[in-house]
Amino acid sequence: MSSNGFGSQNSRTHGLRSLFSMFSSDLAIDLGTANTLVYAKGKGIVVNEPSIVAINKNTGEVEAVGKEAKEMLGRTPGNIVAIKPMKDGVIADFKVTEKMLNYFIQKAHNRKMLVHPRIVIGVPSEITQVEKRAVMD
Repeated sequence: MSSNGFGSQNSRTHGLRSLFSMFSSDLAIDLGTANTLVYAKGKGIVVNEPSIVAINKNTGEVEAVGKEAKEMLGRTPGNIVAIKPMKDGVIADFKVTEKMLNYFIQKAHNRKMLVHPRIVIGVPSEITQVEKRAVMD
């Protein structure tokens, strides 16, 4: 222990890093046409779900995402539509993709709202600048 009673600089820095890691973590996301994978640093793949979103046509609200949305296919009332926002490896519906990503990011962090992770998203090399901007936003 140092003379100031607070321990060494290294142990304090490690302690702060551990504290901050509770509120943030690094994520890598593979946005696939069929499935979306979310990898969390130190945990591995924490989300592996279908890239499907069930939307209420009347309200525009998300009813379900991923596995739950896939289970609804063919069993939903007429006002619920299942959307696959990815087509041929690129984003076909930006708003729905954003909602899907937000859901998967929250799920990766067990719905903790204080989390602000650093995120890397894999995208095809041939995407347009508009698509690239949409992913970044």
